[in-house]
Amino acid sequence: MTQPNLPRLRDFVVNLASLLDATDDEARILEVGGGLLKDLVSHDDWLPDDYAVPDPTRYRQYLLHCDSLQRFSVVSFVWGPGQATPVHDHTVWGLVGVLRGAELAQAYEVATGRLAPVGEVHRLSPGDVEAVSPTVGDVHRVANAYDDRTSVSIHVYGANIGAVSRHTFSANGEPKTFISGYSNTTVPNLWDASQKTAS
Repeated sequence: MTQPNLPRLRDFVVNLASLLDATDDEARILEVGGGLLKDLVSHDDWLPDDYAVPDPTRYRQYLLHCDSLQRFSVVSFVWGPGQATPVHDHTVWGLVGVLRGAELAQAYEVATGRLAPVGEVHRLSPGDVEAVSPTVGDVHRVANAYDDRTSVSIHVYGANIGAVSRHTFSANGEPKTFISGYSNTTVPNLWDASQKTAS
């Protein structure tokens, strides 16, 4: 079995941390961070197999890295055939990049007594990246575009997302609080520099 090219993920983490050291301007973070994520998901040789395993009943969220100050987290979302999220928010900035398969994303607007779709459903394919946040649009529903295969996306959030109190929304816009947690209890060892892999 080929070893995953973990230096790609390590470089992404280091570069994103450097970006956050340099600025707290969200627009700049989404622009530059989006470019970093696009580069990461344009290569499918780095994600360890253990963090791409689907569940037959619901999507999985695997923590790949959390910044020591919890300024950001990197997560792999693994979507079994036909799986989807409820309509939900994030409450922090986020970037979503598709690594394998494809996703369908629908933005929503929450208003008193109703939940309304905004724009058309759009498809994200490998290498595509989109942003979410309370300032650019934070409520959406995401689904695997395929009914017969797994899709994998890489999400980056401006917090330790598995510990953030967020909301799902009913059809009448009623919020329900949730904390997602993670599907794993271990993370990839990005820092074993004794294992050299060409990137």
